[in-house]
Amino acid sequence: MPGRHVVVRNITRTNPKIVARLAEAGVSTVHEAMGRRGFAGTELRPNQTDVRIAGTAVTVSSHPGDNLMIHAAVETCRPGDILVVTTTSPSTDGMFGELLATSLAARGVIGLVTAAGVRDTTELREMGFHVWTRAVSAQGTVKASPGSVNVPVTLGGVLVSPGDVVVADDDGVVVVPRDEAEQTAVRAEERIAKEAATRDVLSSGELGVDYYGLRPRLAELGVSYVDRA
Repeated sequence: MPGRHVVVRNITRTNPKIVARLAEAGVSTVHEAMGRRGFAGTELRPNQTDVRIAGTAVTVSSHPGDNLMIHAAVETCRPGDILVVTTTSPSTDGMFGELLATSLAARGVIGLVTAAGVRDTTELREMGFHVWTRAVSAQGTVKASPGSVNVPVTLGGVLVSPGDVVVADDDGVVVVPRDEAEQTAVRAEERIAKEAATRDVLSSGELGVDYYGLRPRLAELGVSYVDRA
C-alpha cells in the first residue's frame, strides 16, 4: 500500500501532435476555444517575453518553503513536459532556480509553471528555460518535507492532472484536460481561421460595430450618437 505521499513514475500523456497544435494557437485562443475555461489567473506571469509553449503536465504538490519534491519529480519527467509546482498553502519563496532548471532541461522539460516563487531569473532567461511564476524571490528553501508528484493539483483555481496540456505565453497560462485536448485544438484552429477572415475585413476599414452587427445592441441599451457643434 502506498503512503499518503507518493511519486507516480508513469503517467499517460497527451499526444505530442495535439500539444503542438495547442502551442500554435496560444493561451487566449485556447481559453476561448474551451468556452472561456482553464485560465490559471493573472498572478502567473512570465519570466521572459515573446515565448509561446505547450507541454504535458508533470505535477508537484510541495510543502511551502520546501523544494524537496521538485527534486523528486525530475526523474519522472520526459521530453516535452512542463513541470507544474504547487504548495499546500500559499508561498512566494524562491523554490526554483538555475540548478533545478539545468536538471530539468537535461530531461527535455521545456518549462515550469509555479504557484510559488522562483529566483535566478536572469540566468533562467539566459539559458532559455521558460518560467511562469506567481513571485520572484531570493528567499531560499529547505529540503525536509514530504509531498507528492503526479497527483491532481490546483493551480490558480484550475485543476491540473498529470498528462494534461499546459499552454503558456505572454498572456498567462491555460490548462487543457487531456480528454478535451483534441477537440479544443480543432475549435482553436476554427477560431484562428475565423479571426483571419475578420482581420481582413477590419483591415479594409469596415467598423467593428457594423461587422459584428452591434448598432442595434447599442440602441437597445440606450446609447445614442450625437453631433456637438
